[in-house]
Amino acid sequence: MSRSALSLPRRAACAALLALATATSALTSLPAAAEVKVGVSDWPGWVAWYIAEQKGYFKKHGADVKLVWFANYSDSIAALSSGQLDANSQTLSDTLGPLAKGLPLKAVLVNDNSAGNDALMVGPKIKSFADLKGKRIALEQYSVSHFVLATALSKNGLKPGDVKIVNLSAGDAAAAFLTGRVDAAVLWNPWIHQIQQSGKGRPLFTSKDMPGLVPDLLVAQEKSIQGKRRELVGMIKAWFETEKFIREQPDEAVKIMSKVVSMPPGDYKVFLPGTRFFGADANKSAFDAKHPQSLVGVAPSIAAFLGEHKLIQGKPDMTRGIDASLLADALK
Repeated sequence: MSRSALSLPRRAACAALLALATATSALTSLPAAAEVKVGVSDWPGWVAWYIAEQKGYFKKHGADVKLVWFANYSDSIAALSSGQLDANSQTLSDTLGPLAKGLPLKAVLVNDNSAGNDALMVGPKIKSFADLKGKRIALEQYSVSHFVLATALSKNGLKPGDVKIVNLSAGDAAAAFLTGRVDAAVLWNPWIHQIQQSGKGRPLFTSKDMPGLVPDLLVAQEKSIQGKRRELVGMIKAWFETEKFIREQPDEAVKIMSKVVSMPPGDYKVFLPGTRFFGADANKSAFDAKHPQSLVGVAPSIAAFLGEHKLIQGKPDMTRGIDASLLADALK
């Protein structure tokens, strides 16, 4: 499971501005342009687009969509920012950097929120957050995991300086925790599940404890919204059918999604409980600026983290980075 660093492996915010050559290299072998070219990477809320494709939901709603798979998530951000995609599957964190630079991008749909798939894992000696003081915590620096830790500490009366961060890739962080070389680790699935199964750790804090703060989006170029609006609205309609299919037929959904990422269905199923897929009502709340967990409501907290670590320049205006009108059309 890929999760890029906040620069956000799913998950780099500065990676949105990777050199154009990188994006070009990633796209040279792609098939001829379809009506709407959409980037997809390895995360359950985005892999689910292949359900819409295989079940015929795109065609049903008049959306000519070409899903473009990116093994390297950061390349997809660069491809959207450079205009080589009409839309991309990316985090809010990785959208704020381009918005701060004034790129003409708009969030048009929330696919999901992480709701347990990211967690601060601790051993049996750690009973509370007070026990974390001075402890070594392994995580991927400046990633979603780093943001989860910063939020967890803030919500529980601790400061970043109260702990010692050990910068490791997710797999290495899990190994360091399991072998006792660190006291805690911030990880995502499948490592969370593996650690729980081993009996050597439990979650002290998860993304479920920070609702709205780890959203995964469909972000589109303004020019594509203007020129391919009908297709994008149809795509949103197809998503709502996809969310319903996952909810009502999870085993069949897992079979489709696991095949995309070459995992056994039984192994992939662990991702579903920690992923809150967003249907129509959840999207309406996410695009309602008055809702505390809306995109506009949570963006300042994420932007503050990115700014503190110099991962973005300037202050992004999230009100200019969303277009709720496509959602409204899809719901008519």
